Amino acid sequence: MIEIKVPARICFYGDHQDYLGLPVIAGTIDRYINLKASPNTDRIYLLKLLDLKANTSIALNDDLKQIQADDYFRSVMAVLKKEGFQFDQGYDIEISGNIPVNAGLSSSSALVVAWIRFLVAAQGKSEEISDFQIGRWAYEAEVLFFDQPGGLMDQYTIAQKGLLYIDTQSGESTRLNAKIGKLLVAESGVPKKTLEVLKNARVYAQKATAAVKSVHSEFELEHATLEDYEKYVNLVPKKLQGYWYATIYNYHITLEAKKELLKPNPDIQVLGDLMNQHQTILQNEIKNTPFEMMEMMDAARSAGAVGTKIIGSGGGGCMVSIITDDIEEKVKKAFLDKGAKAVYTVELTS
Repeated sequence: MIEIKVPARICFYGDHQDYLGLPVIAGTIDRYINLKASPNTDRIYLLKLLDLKANTSIALNDDLKQIQADDYFRSVMAVLKKEGFQFDQGYDIEISGNIPVNAGLSSSSALVVAWIRFLVAAQGKSEEISDFQIGRWAYEAEVLFFDQPGGLMDQYTIAQKGLLYIDTQSGESTRLNAKIGKLLVAESGVPKKTLEVLKNARVYAQKATAAVKSVHSEFELEHATLEDYEKYVNLVPKKLQGYWYATIYNYHITLEAKKELLKPNPDIQVLGDLMNQHQTILQNEIKNTPFEMMEMMDAARSAGAVGTKIIGSGGGGCMVSIITDDIEEKVKKAFLDKGAKAVYTVELTS
């Protein structure tokens, strides 16, 4: 029997930055994808997706040449096959979890990482493959394989666990102080539009940066300062200026949050203020937040939430709030009264 447990993730700072090569701060939480596998004699992977009440199977001799969009089971196998993996032993596999689907907590990336960890374990290689490598393969299988517009944050965070500052150019990660306050997750009930939001945000931000570089070829985003927004904004087409603002200011917010989270005792009021600033940019400039969710977050702040933001690419899904113990029930009620379908506390995992 092989048992795998893989956590969900929350991006706290740096949403819509990883595909620009800029850093993010993300962490894993105690919501999980669970995988249990027992050997069989049928030379297939029989997958029982318990939450979906669905079964599917993959023959071990599948040539992996005709892989449909979003078939991450086969894309992972194709990536690992290129790395020399051979699939010789069949398994009956049960997959379940308590990560809400299509809600911003990265259930798909958690599933991809769980599947990779299972295949690695089935080959007896768990001790020799690093978490960093697991994250890299997950990114290849989920994003690069299907030419999707996302970055590497989800896969690298989930594979390495904990609260991380991730350099998205190298994938190098710095562990941060996880004393970020008590956390609430609220499920809005608004379905996400992940790929549409990501594609637009990515293209517009890249065009804004390209407009600057076309005149100042020496400009590099990773060295950008707040002064660069005003310095170069007139070079950016008017309809893209909000994305230019978001790129520069969200980068600054992420760096400030990193400074705070490297301290022995981070100030959650500072972190909450930075989170609120980040959310303001996400909803006003990148426009990734539906009005219903803005109302929910406004209500949570009015009830005492220190900081609140949408999770993930946006267009719907979940929200996270930093709170103190004394206002937990008040903030939960505020979310629910505005239409959230579920609210619960979560903890960072390590």
